[in-house]
Amino acid sequence: MTPLQRIEDNPIAHLTAQDIENLGQELDAIRSQIVASRGERDANYIRSVIKMQRTVELGSRGVLLFSLLPPAWLIGTAGLAFAKIVENMEIGHNVMHGQWDWMRDSKIHSTTWEWDNASPAAMWKHSHNELHHTYTNVLGKDNDLGYGIMRVDEDQRWTRYHLIQPLANFVNACFFEYGIAAYDLEIGKYLKGRMDKEEFHSKRKAILAKIRKQAAKDYVVHPLLSGPSAPTTFLANVTANLIRNLWTHSVIMCGHFPEGVQTYEKTSIDGETRGEWYLRQMLGSANISGGPLLHFMTGNLSYQIEHHLYPDLPSNRYQEIAPKVREVFDRYELKYISGPLPKQVGSAWKKVFRLSLPNGFLSNAKSVPKRVLRGKFTPWKPAAEVQAAA
Repeated sequence: MTPLQRIEDNPIAHLTAQDIENLGQELDAIRSQIVASRGERDANYIRSVIKMQRTVELGSRGVLLFSLLPPAWLIGTAGLAFAKIVENMEIGHNVMHGQWDWMRDSKIHSTTWEWDNASPAAMWKHSHNELHHTYTNVLGKDNDLGYGIMRVDEDQRWTRYHLIQPLANFVNACFFEYGIAAYDLEIGKYLKGRMDKEEFHSKRKAILAKIRKQAAKDYVVHPLLSGPSAPTTFLANVTANLIRNLWTHSVIMCGHFPEGVQTYEKTSIDGETRGEWYLRQMLGSANISGGPLLHFMTGNLSYQIEHHLYPDLPSNRYQEIAPKVREVFDRYELKYISGPLPKQVGSAWKKVFRLSLPNGFLSNAKSVPKRVLRGKFTPWKPAAEVQAAA
C-alpha cells in the first residue's frame, strides 16, 4: 500500500499486523467448530440433493420425449435447466472442492466426480481449486479474474481491444462452459512458451473428448430417443444449456466483480501469513443476499465470502457460518460486500463497461481509488510521520 494514501481509501489502514493475525485465529476457530460438527445431517443433505437432481433430470428428459407439445417442451426445458444448474453449482462445484471427501464415499468424492460440463474435472480442479483459490484476485496469477479476456482493474494497461469487452463478456456468458474449458486449457501459457507442446495437446485432447461426450448426450442421443420430437428436444437441450451458462456466469460475476471488491498486485502476497490470506479472501469476494431458493440455486456461492474463507467446508453450512463471519467483519471494521442479485449483477456489468474505456474517459465518472493492498500488510501512517521517518 502507498504510505501517503488517504486513510479513508484504505480498508485495512486501521489494522495492525497483530490485528490481522488475531483475525486469522478467530476464523480458524470458526472452521474448527464446523469440522468438528460435520456428520450425518450433512451426508444426508448431499445425498438427498443428488437424488433429487437425478430424479428431476430423468423426469424432464422423459417429458421431452413429447416435446412436440408446447406444454411438454416448456416443462421439460425448465426442469432440465434446473437440473443442470443444480448439478453444476450445488453438486459438481462443491464435490470437486472436496467438501464431502470426509464422508469417504467413493461416489461423492473430489477424486472421482465428473460433472455435466465441457471442462474435464481434473483440469478444472487445477485452474480453480489450486490457482484461483490460492491466488484470489491477484493480477497475473488468478486467471479467473476476468478469465484472461477482460480488463478488471484501472492499473491494467488499456488497449483498443478492451472496447469490445462488454460484447466479449456477453458471448462468454452464453457459451460459459466452453469458455471455462478454453481457460482451463491455458492457451496463453502455451503461446508464451511456458507449456510444452505435448502437455498442451494432451489437455486439448481431453477437452475435445469431454465436449464430444457432452454434445453426443445432449444433441444426438436424447433427441434421437425422442423420435418425431427430435428437433424440439434438440432445441430444449440447447435452451437448457444456455440458461445454465447465463445463470452460472452471473453468479460467478457477482462473486468477484462488483464495485468495491479489491484486487492485488503479485508482490502483495510475498511472505503472506495465514491471517493475511484470510483478509485477502474477505476483501476480494462479494455475496448475494436472498432467500433459501436463491442460495440453493447458486450452489451457496451466494455466500462467496464464506466459500473463499472455507472452500472445503460443506456448502449447506455456509448459511450457519455467515453471521459469525459477518460479526468478525464488523468487529474489525471491514466492509462486508453483499446485495440482492440484480444489484450485484448490475454492479459487475457496470464495472465491465467502465473498464472497457480508458481511465477517466467519462468526465463525469466517479473517481475510483487505486487498489490499496500493495506490498506487505503494514499499518497506515500519517504523512507527517512518514516524512519525519525519512
